[in-house]
Amino acid sequence: MDTTNCYHCGDDCSKTIIEFDEKNFCCNGCKTVYEIFSSNDLSYYYDLQSAAGATPKKVEGKYDFLDTPTIVERLTEFNDGDLQIVNLYIPHIHCSSCIWVLENLNKLNPFINNSQVDFPKKTVRVTYRVSDISLKDLIILLAKIGYEPYISLDDYDTKKKGVDRSLIYKVGIAGFAFGNVMFLSFPDYFDLASSESDGGEFWLNKYQDVFRWLMFVFSLPVVFYAGKDYFISAFKGLKSKILNIDVPIALGISVLFIRSTLEISFNWGPGFFDSLTGLVFFLLLGKFFQQKTYSFLSFERDYKSYFPIAVTRILPNKKEETAQVYDIRRGDRLLIRNEELIPVDGILINGNARIDYSFVNGESEPVYKESGDKVFAGGKQLNSAIEIEVLKSVSQSYLTQLWSNSVFQKDTSHTFQTLTDSIGKRFTISVLTIAFIATSYWLYYDPSKALNVFTAVLIIACPCAIALASPFTLGNMLRIFGRKKFYLKDTKTIEQLAKIDTAIFDKTGTITTSKKSSAAYKGVPLTLEEEALLKNTLRISNHQLSRSLYDMLAEHNIVTLDEYKEHTGEGIEGTIKDQNMKIGSSSFAGNTGIKSAENTSVHISSNDTYKGCFIFNNNYREGISELFQDMSETFQLAILSGDNSGEKTNLEKLLPELTPLYFNQKPEHKLDFVKSLQEQNQKVLMVGDGLNDAGALAQANVGIAISENVNIFSPACDAILDATKFRQLYQYILASKKAIKIIKLSFILSLLYNIIGLYFAVTGQLQPVIAAILMPLSSISVVAFATLMTNLLGRKLK
Repeated sequence: MDTTNCYHCGDDCSKTIIEFDEKNFCCNGCKTVYEIFSSNDLSYYYDLQSAAGATPKKVEGKYDFLDTPTIVERLTEFNDGDLQIVNLYIPHIHCSSCIWVLENLNKLNPFINNSQVDFPKKTVRVTYRVSDISLKDLIILLAKIGYEPYISLDDYDTKKKGVDRSLIYKVGIAGFAFGNVMFLSFPDYFDLASSESDGGEFWLNKYQDVFRWLMFVFSLPVVFYAGKDYFISAFKGLKSKILNIDVPIALGISVLFIRSTLEISFNWGPGFFDSLTGLVFFLLLGKFFQQKTYSFLSFERDYKSYFPIAVTRILPNKKEETAQVYDIRRGDRLLIRNEELIPVDGILINGNARIDYSFVNGESEPVYKESGDKVFAGGKQLNSAIEIEVLKSVSQSYLTQLWSNSVFQKDTSHTFQTLTDSIGKRFTISVLTIAFIATSYWLYYDPSKALNVFTAVLIIACPCAIALASPFTLGNMLRIFGRKKFYLKDTKTIEQLAKIDTAIFDKTGTITTSKKSSAAYKGVPLTLEEEALLKNTLRISNHQLSRSLYDMLAEHNIVTLDEYKEHTGEGIEGTIKDQNMKIGSSSFAGNTGIKSAENTSVHISSNDTYKGCFIFNNNYREGISELFQDMSETFQLAILSGDNSGEKTNLEKLLPELTPLYFNQKPEHKLDFVKSLQEQNQKVLMVGDGLNDAGALAQANVGIAISENVNIFSPACDAILDATKFRQLYQYILASKKAIKIIKLSFILSLLYNIIGLYFAVTGQLQPVIAAILMPLSSISVVAFATLMTNLLGRKLK
């Protein structure tokens, strides 16, 4: 009897058929979802995968608790009264259609700014205007279209999600069944129960059928529970007209089960239940190993390899100290300077905040906050300095998620992902073709081998090892680099780093260090009031020279400035009452008559009267000469500096001969320089401190920000390097190149495995159970090879 399937969810609707728009639906809920999608130009959802939806549940009154502000506060990641961001776990996310519709929620409601799906975690991160759509309205909308989120307040309190142990249960059941089936198969292995006439064992002959039906019983949970994911994946792939890797596996399991059942039913033989249960057990064991390894890599990245970002903590005695971001605890008081990142949620204590939340929500319009208001992690303070009290400790995974926000993604292709995708599409077709040709051959020459050949070919050939080579190699390298205090945004950065042929370096704060700086004042002595204003103005700035000078000057009472301005590439300006001070370049401070010092210098004027300058002795980082000498053998090098050419002679002594040096470079000049090199098809690495070179860092193929006791974090950069590891930069670039070679070697290993395995399978020399053991072993061996080689590579890094 023909069944009628629902156009939206695919369920049987022969009992109750609702017709609409020449399509059949199983209920009014599915019909409503179809109407919503059609009227909002989202019907492409059904083109990506037919019947991909879920029947929406009735949710009337279910989410009334979301009208309580304290609950909303606990559930949201970001909530400034106008804009909210929430991360929702949606169990029904399972295919490309789900991703597409959830990332187009703004078409269903214009007050939803954007939504981003994390497919492996089955979560969607939604940004929306709370004045126009509440969290309750958002969740009801999701429920109406069949994507009801799972909300547990306990999860949000503890920040721990329940562990999914279904794979462990499946491995356990498959292993238990496999062991018992092997035990019940011993008589057949050793020919102990041939027949009564052959003198076989009496009891084995008598209960032979019982043993065989027991094996059948043991195989049922293996096929219909432990192995069901392969059938579901294959079915969904076929519905979407895609031949994925699970199609031949599901076909192999089906053939083994049906053939074995027929054999014992008609007493043709013992069947292949040992091969069947062994196949599923070893496949699941391989999947479990991969999952554990990948979880370990993700955990290491999110929770152990902290950003090397320092923050200024204000102690109870009003002294200021530099602390690492992961040492911050609830109740600590932090000083956030101009252009610094707010690393944690907190309460504003002092100062008027003007915060740029574009890092969080992609919107560049600053938000104004007053004392007592809540401020959120990821915001960047503009203009003056503020003090905040920490509400909770730093969430490394949250900062990682912000950094990976699609707003800041560069348009770079993932080379190996593209390669594995193209291999995967052709692989299944090739395997099925080989399987049918080989089976046809053996049906003609030796029918007894045909089934074994067909099953062995389907099982032995696997592109999994090819698909795993890249994520495991690059994922492990991310972890290793993180432990070496070289923190990369994502795996694409390693691929891009391996292609670099040109390296550009900023000078101040990048190749120079502020830790050993010394400065001498030359000019008219400053009054106590001028010194106090100078110190308090410098306190707000995060420029390396400002920080160095601030640390050198005598202590003064901390006062709040009436006005503070930062003039990019020129200097800073502070005002208290009728006292104004400019600190920066010679021209900015109004130096017209006195010849500017050739060394790096900071000039000062008070109430438009030029006072003098602090002349710095630049201290270059240890090992810089050796680093540049090594890099010059492989890369084209250049130095871009916003300072004058006073350091030219010193730099020429340190750097390889004929290294281009460019001085008096403003931020826009640095950006244009990088662009001009890229127009000549050069792959550019830009290394800076994230201050006046943020644009160049973003433009470069790879932008690396150097961190040295400064809370400057540019979301546009691709990597952060702790200043203490600057000497090892070249080693890290070479390690990236070697990581790509490891992936290519893994590809070759996987290819050899498939060619050799297929040869033995096609010639009938391979039993399905051996193929089942070899298939996950191939994946495990490639993962083990990639992990071992990257670990060996990591040991050589300092």
